[in-house]
Amino acid sequence: MAHGKTSFVCLPCRASYKQPFPGVGLDERLCPRCAQPLVHVGSAFAAPRRRDTAAWRTLSVLLHAGVRFHKSCCGGPSYRPRSLSEVRARMTYARRTGEPFSKALVLRELP
Repeated sequence: MAHGKTSFVCLPCRASYKQPFPGVGLDERLCPRCAQPLVHVGSAFAAPRRRDTAAWRTLSVLLHAGVRFHKSCCGGPSYRPRSLSEVRARMTYARRTGEPFSKALVLRELP
């Protein structure tokens, strides 16, 4: 059975790589630039430009919270914050309401 490709990123290098889906024996991927482990981000991921430090900081927060970019039943991931101000607003909401941070991050609209 043929498998498609998915994205992996190296946060320190601000680099994204399309590679075959993880499978048996293919779980740990290393960055070809720095040899650090790559983070599997999903097949619906679009990398920011390497010079866009704010976008990479936002991405780092999302990935450390466990948010990934996998395709959903409707063809793509649900909402993901694109700026640090959107991340901060969702962090504040999570703190005030007790909502898990990973769930608050993917809310399109805050109540």
